Amino acid sequence: MKKLFVFAAICALSISTVKADGFDRDRIITKEQLPATSQNFISEHFAGSKVAYVKEDRDFISKNYEVKFSDGSKVEFSRDGAWKEVSCRSVEVPSAIVPDQIEKYIKENYEGARIIEIDRDRNDYEVRLSNRLELTFDLKFNIIDIDD
Repeated sequence: MKKLFVFAAICALSISTVKADGFDRDRIITKEQLPATSQNFISEHFAGSKVAYVKEDRDFISKNYEVKFSDGSKVEFSRDGAWKEVSCRSVEVPSAIVPDQIEKYIKENYEGARIIEIDRDRNDYEVRLSNRLELTFDLKFNIIDIDD
């Protein structure tokens, strides 16, 4: 038992040392320092928007990017530059990034609602509408959850 406690203490100390050495750090970067995929996404879908800041989020095992626009919109990108989340405050999420099946479902079932946020990961898509509903779709675009 004593050996287990000592091992756990050493692990905790090692992790805190690694974090202190800069593996858990956010830093402001320029748009040009983003992966090319991210730069192309911004140019294509947010051409008229002014970038307020670009942040690189690094921790021990991953790196992500966050781009905040002056109108309050935000895009999060993965390490390889693919978009993970798009959140728009004053405008609708660009329809070109919303899968057709999701867009069709929303038009048929929530007339007049706009998509103001979309989040994708390896398991599903989550969509927030202007009427405050949150819809979750599986990767085959079947609705699997609705939160209000």
